[in-house]
Amino acid sequence: MKKLFILFLLIYFSVDFANADIWLPKLFSNNMILQREMQVPIWGWADSGEKVTIEIGGHIAETITATNGKWKLYLGPLDSGGPFDLKISGKNTIVIKNVLVGDIWVCSGQSNMAMEVQRCQNAKQEISSANYPWIRHFQVKRTKAIEPFDDVSPVDKKSRLNKWEVCDSLTVKHFTGVGYFFVRDLYKKLNVPIGIISVSWGGTTAEAWTPHDTLANDPELNLILKNWPDYNNDEDWLKKEYGKYLEHVEKARKKGQTRPLYFNQPSVLYNGIIAPVIPYGIRGIIWYQGESNGYRAYQYRRLFPVMIEQWRKKWNQGDFPFLFVQLANYHFEPQVFPELREAQTMTLSLANTAMAVTIDIGDSSNIHPKNKQEVGRRLSLAARKLAYGEQIIYSGPLYNSMQVEGGKCRLCFYHSGNGLISKNNGSLKGFIIAGADKIFVKAQATIEGNQVVVWSDKVTQPVAVRYAWANHPANCNLYNKSGEQVNLPASPFRTDDWPGITINRR
Repeated sequence: MKKLFILFLLIYFSVDFANADIWLPKLFSNNMILQREMQVPIWGWADSGEKVTIEIGGHIAETITATNGKWKLYLGPLDSGGPFDLKISGKNTIVIKNVLVGDIWVCSGQSNMAMEVQRCQNAKQEISSANYPWIRHFQVKRTKAIEPFDDVSPVDKKSRLNKWEVCDSLTVKHFTGVGYFFVRDLYKKLNVPIGIISVSWGGTTAEAWTPHDTLANDPELNLILKNWPDYNNDEDWLKKEYGKYLEHVEKARKKGQTRPLYFNQPSVLYNGIIAPVIPYGIRGIIWYQGESNGYRAYQYRRLFPVMIEQWRKKWNQGDFPFLFVQLANYHFEPQVFPELREAQTMTLSLANTAMAVTIDIGDSSNIHPKNKQEVGRRLSLAARKLAYGEQIIYSGPLYNSMQVEGGKCRLCFYHSGNGLISKNNGSLKGFIIAGADKIFVKAQATIEGNQVVVWSDKVTQPVAVRYAWANHPANCNLYNKSGEQVNLPASPFRTDDWPGITINRR
């Protein structure tokens, strides 16, 4: 397998190296955006020992190609603005046109991140009003790989993939919806160029996006490398997809061909889609994924933060902001989403992370809710705080602690904003309470300052409270305030640590 991979790379690069020309990754192309306010990495290939010089906006840097034909240098820091020409010179000269300097956000995950603007609510209006030449979009071709790629996989010249597109009413329709609405809100606030690098694939698991060495060297996560085929039994559609894959495997075996890769095989998407983007200069990452790991929520407690840490390590640009979307409300059985949401919330223990809660804007009958505008807005609030230092209320209430007072439970919260409020100014909904018997019943709840008091006449000695603890909780209405206005919803939570239904799924 490794020999075939090396052969692919040799064929891919053969024309350029045969002519001893400088060769650049596809990310470095017309209409690109470079990350401002940092030493921007720029890399490529040329003859061994060849001198390479790069110029943009009065900034110049040079280096010598290594014996393996690779070179990398750092340019800047650059101030926002443009357009510029980016000139790369060696034995040949490449001039990249219409280059802007601003911020780059990588948008990754599964189908809710991949969902295009043309499928979101008010699509016609959004498309017709899109005229933002300082917003650019680069969608990486979806590719599986057994080893990390140095560049995005080749596409036909007529393809819209693997090229920087300027945002207008013709191009925006196939932009990632969440990513577009996120950067549009930031652009309106910051007035600097913003680029989207879209790297997402529907139905995918977090382990497919995680480096192989990370999984192999982790005592808990290395079980994934052994058990991953069994994960395809979790849902009917996955069983069908995996069945089709096995048919392809058998056909390849009979023809003496290499075993094909499966889209949810561990590390194959990191290798084929993420690795080619590293170490492009970025401001941060937004992530919308988790549905496909729902049946393994306890495992996700470890997997998700480790994936984030490894992406940061591979990028080598510090603890850049990593903002993610908590799973929205959606009706199905079994009730695994509460435990996956809990695992996502636990990931906030990592530095420079934030979570957009969407428990109030899902669709009970559609796992792909159309209101991606609000998802993007909530992520942009988190970015304005973490990436840009704006002092704003960027998160809804998060459970902190509980104190039992007689037959009632008093709950305290982080991120209470300017106070807690029920969205409709009526009684709080969505709370359940239990005693030592672990039998939960519907509870009453009221707001007292920045705290919530919960009780039930049926539970005289309460020990645990849960809120919005269902795949599709009904009428949960606890929010914080910004000024006197209803602001952001509270994250679902539980005060107990009783074993969940996914605890033994590894």
